[in-house]
Amino acid sequence: MSKAIYYVSYKLKKGASVPNFLLAAETLNNEFISKQRGYISWEQLVDGDIWADALTFETMDDLENFKVVSRNPSELAEKFYSFINLSASGCKHHIFSVKRSY
Repeated sequence: MSKAIYYVSYKLKKGASVPNFLLAAETLNNEFISKQRGYISWEQLVDGDIWADALTFETMDDLENFKVVSRNPSELAEKFYSFINLSASGCKHHIFSVKRSY
């Protein structure tokens, strides 16, 4: 089976502290996301005011399991989400399976 990537692009809320946002992401990763079955990595990307998260899992089943256990956000997840403009039209979610790596 190929790896699976959960890709989300978004904007931060106006006036959001980037250092505090990154700290909230790191805490969420270290205490929850990295402990999920099949977790490989979480990359945070930025281009101007557009941010993106690329979470990589060993299989699509692992990614689907992560989505299920994440349906009820924890306090750590709520803290992370508090920095993100969830209502922005630029907030997009994609699930990719890796076809080929070089």
